[in-house]
Amino acid sequence: MQVFKEKATLQKAVRAIKSKGKSLGLVPTMGALHKGHISLVENAEKDCDEVVVSIFVNPTQFDNPEDLKKYPRSLENDLKLLKDSQKELIIFAPNPEELYGDKIASEQFDFEGLEKVMEGKYRTGHFDGVGTVVKLLFEAVKPDRAFFGEKDFQQLQIIRKLTQKAGLPVEIVGCPILREENGLARSSRNERLSTEEREKAAFIYETLLKVKRLFGIKSAASINSWVEKEFKKCSFLKLEYFEIADIQTLKKINKKEKGHKYRAFVAAYAGDVRLIDNMALNN
Repeated sequence: MQVFKEKATLQKAVRAIKSKGKSLGLVPTMGALHKGHISLVENAEKDCDEVVVSIFVNPTQFDNPEDLKKYPRSLENDLKLLKDSQKELIIFAPNPEELYGDKIASEQFDFEGLEKVMEGKYRTGHFDGVGTVVKLLFEAVKPDRAFFGEKDFQQLQIIRKLTQKAGLPVEIVGCPILREENGLARSSRNERLSTEEREKAAFIYETLLKVKRLFGIKSAASINSWVEKEFKKCSFLKLEYFEIADIQTLKKINKKEKGHKYRAFVAAYAGDVRLIDNMALNN
C-alpha cells in the first residue's frame, strides 16, 4: 500500500500506471471506513488494474459546522481496514490546502435541478461542495472509472451529470447499498449510534420494504401519507423527508408513468445523527 499526501507524488505514480496501459479506478471516501466502503473497493478491484482510494473529509460539503467537527477521522484505522485488499492500493489522503489550494471554497454548479430537491433542499450548498471536491479529485487522479455507493443515490446522479456537463472522461459506476444484518444502510454516521440505537434505526429499512410492496397497489400520495404516520408512531426517529421520485429527474411524483423507474428516498434523525436511505421501487 502506497500512501500519498501530495498531488505531485500521487500524479507521478499515476503517470507510471498509465504509461503501462493499465486502467485506474478511484474510490472517493471521507474516511471513517466501514464494510460499505470496502465493497466499493472490491468492485473497483474487479473492474480496474489499479485502484486509488481517496480519504478526505471535504469541508465545503458540510452546511453544519458542528457536523464537520464531529465527523469521525482516523487515517490509521482506515489503513488497517484496507490492508487486506486484493491489490496494492494507492491511498490519497491530502489536507484541504493541498487539494484546494489557497481558497477553500465551492464552485457554483448547475445540475439542472438535481441539486435542488431532497438533500439539496435541506442542506444548502451541499452539492456545490460535492461537485467541487469530486472535480478536484478527478483532475488530480485522472481515473478511468470512479465508484460510488447507491446509498447516496442523489449524489450519484449529480456526479453523473457533472461528468457529462464538464466533459470529464470518467465512467461513473454505481454500487449496491451494503447493509448491516438488520437492514440499516452502512454509514460512517452509524458509529455515533449505540448498539440499541442501531437496532431501532432498522425501522427506516423496514419502512422502505413496506413502501416497495405498497408501490404496486397504492398511489404515491397515499404511500407518502402512510409513511408520515408510521414515523410519527416511532418516537426514536424524526422524519425530515420522504419522497418517491423519478430516478432520472429526482423529482417527486404525483402518479406513476409507464416506462419510468422510481426510488423511495428518506432522511431521518436519530437524536442529532442524520440518517439517509433509499430503495428501488420498480427495477
